[in-house]
Amino acid sequence: MYRSGGPVEITAVFIEELPDDIQHTKERKPDVLKKVTDAKGDTFVVQIEFQVKDEPEMVYRMAEYFIMLERKYKLPIRQFVIFLGADHPTMVTQLNREMLKFKFPLVSLSTLDYHIFLKSDKPEEVILAILANFQSENPENALKQILVRVKETSNGEFSLNRYFNQLRVLAQLRNLELNLKNAMDSIAEYIKEERDVLFLRGLDKGEANAREKELTKFVTNLLQKLNLPFEQIADITGTTVDFVKSVHKKLSDK
Repeated sequence: MYRSGGPVEITAVFIEELPDDIQHTKERKPDVLKKVTDAKGDTFVVQIEFQVKDEPEMVYRMAEYFIMLERKYKLPIRQFVIFLGADHPTMVTQLNREMLKFKFPLVSLSTLDYHIFLKSDKPEEVILAILANFQSENPENALKQILVRVKETSNGEFSLNRYFNQLRVLAQLRNLELNLKNAMDSIAEYIKEERDVLFLRGLDKGEANAREKELTKFVTNLLQKLNLPFEQIADITGTTVDFVKSVHKKLSDK
């Protein structure tokens, strides 16, 4: 065998045949993938993965993504893993091999001050406050602040409903379901006529086609990311078990 600088001698005492078919047939689809040009004029690809489980082999998955994205786009690749779990992640974030060195940044939301997200003007960012660190704040008080801020930044009833539903899902990752319900009840008067407690709990009065599309997307994310039972997903999204099963079947048929 040869390598840079000359031949490499391997004295083998045992050789075992391995399968030569190592091709991955499963398609890789990043959670977030964007081509970005920054203020300096630099263009690069940004990939973000949201992780609930402390995946011990995440480093290999990210390395696979890196190579595939580099090969396809021929641009610098910047990767981030956002950990949504409550515990401190222990996953390996770098490989240090003789012929390969690789690492990725890991951000754990549970270590960040929730006020960071409350300052955002985007409701999709505000809802992440529920996964951050409440510091010494009472959980229900913090949740009230989050709910009010989501209302302030949402555009219309349908949008507000969607973000409140997403909050209900995220609350499960921190065992805050009851706290969130109490917080919702306590601000019911703040929500005007068409945005009463029933609305907060997932009911919508119109835009049936748009709602079904959003529900399908919502259910799909729950099936793929959290691996919850059909009954629980139906309860979270305010739909039926049959609807969840139909979405699951479409995913399986792809």
